[in-house]
Amino acid sequence: MSVPRAVRRGRPELYSDYAADMALLNTPAKRAWSAAILVAAVALPLLLDRDLLGLATQVVVYALAGIGLNLIAGYAGQLSLGHAFFMGLGAYTAALLGGTGGATVRGYELDLLVWLPLAGVVPALFGWVVAPLAARVKGLYLAILTLGLLFVGEHVFKEASWLTGGSGLGRAPAEAVVLGFDLYEARVLLGREIPAEGVFYLFCLILLVVLGVLARNLARSRTGRAFAAVRDRDIAAEVMGVPLVRTKRLAFTLSSFYAGVAGALLTVLLGYTTPERWNLLLSIDFLAVVLIGGVATVTGPIAGAAFVVLMPRFIETFAGSLPFIAGTVGAPGILNVFQLQRMLFGVMIVVFLVLEPRGLFGIWIRVRNYFRAWPFSY
Repeated sequence: MSVPRAVRRGRPELYSDYAADMALLNTPAKRAWSAAILVAAVALPLLLDRDLLGLATQVVVYALAGIGLNLIAGYAGQLSLGHAFFMGLGAYTAALLGGTGGATVRGYELDLLVWLPLAGVVPALFGWVVAPLAARVKGLYLAILTLGLLFVGEHVFKEASWLTGGSGLGRAPAEAVVLGFDLYEARVLLGREIPAEGVFYLFCLILLVVLGVLARNLARSRTGRAFAAVRDRDIAAEVMGVPLVRTKRLAFTLSSFYAGVAGALLTVLLGYTTPERWNLLLSIDFLAVVLIGGVATVTGPIAGAAFVVLMPRFIETFAGSLPFIAGTVGAPGILNVFQLQRMLFGVMIVVFLVLEPRGLFGIWIRVRNYFRAWPFSY
């Protein structure tokens, strides 16, 4: 039975079949807002300078990594502190296959169509191998296990100088070239010149949209419901027929894939990487992305990534007006920008865990529901 258009316009959440109810963008408001945000994101290379475009690209890459961490921590409920290790593994896979070799490091200068998928597949395979060990524990024990994996990986990165360049030295990333098309070369679009940073930003944005939609569809599928069942009550899920080890293994593998792709893109963006970059502090950054943005959502990590990436720039901009903040390390002041940033991350994580567990996404839901129900309070 079809619903008249006038009725659907007045009641946008009135559905006559399950397919319409389960659609990705199931209301006119969602479709309009999504289109507007996407158009604004695509237009950024025409509006921002190179410095801000670099920050925008970092937001996109952090959002991609945050979505991967949310798959295992938010949807499957498996706390992982080893996300930085899988990002580093993807970064060095890309650098090995797509980078230029030298006297101390190896590189095969392959095309991006080769090294970028493998930058996700190699960490995913490693995650698939170690996942059965992680599936035997949960909670704090799982966090400690992944933390140990992070420390072991950091040591291996420092020792494998043929791959990473060695401790304190590092190496250049892979070349961002797709079938001869250099993603770090200025282009002309609609009569306007887009800087090199804008071209790479658009490429990363396309990847974020594609992998974000895939993650959202996964969360709405049977596999996503199995993730949620394991997260909420793993013993009850196993009684109902959900295979615990296989479900946790799949979540770990998918999360590692997203982390590897994000690590490769982050290395290309920064232009250089060292083994010390893939450490615990980076994992905490992505934990902040998930917790501040919103657990068990896809749009939440995007907002969380914007917060985590842009907040240091905001603090640095206004540090001169605060007498107790030093603009740089070693300058006079009680705290420097880096220390204040870490303190604010910790405070924001605690605040959101206590007051709003769903983060910025939860705040948006509260605001939206308030205006939808106004002037009524129920």
